[in-house]
Amino acid sequence: MSPGAVETSAVPEPRGWSSERTAPVVVRADLLPGLSALSLVALLGMPLAWAWSRLAPPQQSLLGRSGAPVPAQIVESYHRFDALAVFLLLAFGTGLVASAVLWTLRGRRGPVLLVAGVLGSLISSWLAIRMGATFAAELYPAPAGLGFGDPLTAPPEVASWWAVLAQPLAMALGYGIATSWNGFDDLGRR
Repeated sequence: MSPGAVETSAVPEPRGWSSERTAPVVVRADLLPGLSALSLVALLGMPLAWAWSRLAPPQQSLLGRSGAPVPAQIVESYHRFDALAVFLLLAFGTGLVASAVLWTLRGRRGPVLLVAGVLGSLISSWLAIRMGATFAAELYPAPAGLGFGDPLTAPPEVASWWAVLAQPLAMALGYGIATSWNGFDDLGRR
């Protein structure tokens, strides 16, 4: 061996690492599975809406002068927060479970599936808020012929439209954690 030569030994590479260049993300091949994932995740809004309408508490109210229900007691007004909290918990849990299911699609892991899952979750949350209010209104219909001060049971409602972000954030968080724990350059797609 010459004095200027460096000896190279066969050192095993760490698991998941490769000295070869990794293939770039193939967007075109992942578009159809991504669209399917978006559609299926968006459809989760229907069972989410049904579950929320059954779990969120109604508000015992009195009919006000303007025709809108007014809480009968001060503690009844807390049910607005309860309905929002129930929706946030259900949506967050749905997003985490959906991200775990999308992660099991080993051959399609990557940014296309993540974006599809987040967009599908956004649609799902929007659909759940809209349909949940409809389901709750059917559960607690307003009696006909009410006058000022008459008691009624007001259906629950999601008081803030910011709640639509809970499921997409949970989807991104769950998928991101799974990605960060993965030690492979190609996310184990092989």
